[in-house]
Amino acid sequence: MTPLLFCRHLAVLCIALLLLAPAPEARGADTVRLRALALDFNALNTQIRDNRVGKGEAKARFTELIQALSREYRAAGGVDYPVESWCFPLKGYGYRAIGGVRGNGFQLGGYDYFAGNRHTGHPSHDIFIHDQKQTGLDQATGKPVQVLSMSGGVVVALEKEWQPGSRLRGGKYLWILDPATQSLVYYAHNRALLVEVGDLVRPGDVIAEVGRTGLNAYQRRSPTHLHLTLLSVAGGLPVPSNPYRTLLTTKLTD
Repeated sequence: MTPLLFCRHLAVLCIALLLLAPAPEARGADTVRLRALALDFNALNTQIRDNRVGKGEAKARFTELIQALSREYRAAGGVDYPVESWCFPLKGYGYRAIGGVRGNGFQLGGYDYFAGNRHTGHPSHDIFIHDQKQTGLDQATGKPVQVLSMSGGVVVALEKEWQPGSRLRGGKYLWILDPATQSLVYYAHNRALLVEVGDLVRPGDVIAEVGRTGLNAYQRRSPTHLHLTLLSVAGGLPVPSNPYRTLLTTKLTD
């Protein structure tokens, strides 16, 4: 192929790529739609949490929003990250920080997401930091421990305004929807949240700091920990899934 012919082919390829690529304003519109849907989900999650919506209505709206969020996530540039790329959710810690013995902290106990703040069971894992004085800081560094997004996805709900005396059990929490695995991941009892509703995240992104917020986690009897829950939404409604084996193999971050 002559240099002139090669240049012509290259020019045609570049034009084709430009035509196929979304315009900047279109990509921006996709991001706006994703954030709007995430805000809608956040509002629904708060209603469910506070038992201010009937279960039938809540389930219908939940399924509709999860499906819409999954579509818009990819339109807004969201990336599907495989489970193999997931990170351990506490920086500087590993699976030995998981409470219980061989994952027995995970207890279904009739858990129902739609029961909100009144739910029973513990379909979750508590991951403890070194904090004997219960200051909320790592005793070796004297600094907060960073909470990392285990998966990729979009932040769809959070609570930043918890104060001592509140009956809210999760304290300062956040939910991340991962459309790639159709999972909702819950991170609770945080000291501070570092993301907003509608933000896209990757595995290993810093999303919060471990804390002692929440009705029970605030009490002196409770060691400082991250409360982690994984719900599968592949069927349209949230079903608890035990991430223990996944946590054993996730990437560690120093």
